[in-house]
Amino acid sequence: MQIQALGNRPSFTSAANPEIANELYEYFKEKCNEEGINVQSGEFGAHMKVELLNDGPVTIIIEK
Repeated sequence: MQIQALGNRPSFTSAANPEIANELYEYFKEKCNEEGINVQSGEFGAHMKVELLNDGPVTIIIEK
């Protein structure tokens, strides 16, 4: 899978189809949980509203 950048925004036109992407998403959550990382998630591919204060172009919160 390759993510192409167009200016400041990534392009996901070459992303995996939803079935494969969802399998990878579930696998990643499972592996995080196995490592004791609390993963909170919603419905894959759904339009969800979230509220956060972002301090950079990417926010990844991993607490152990």
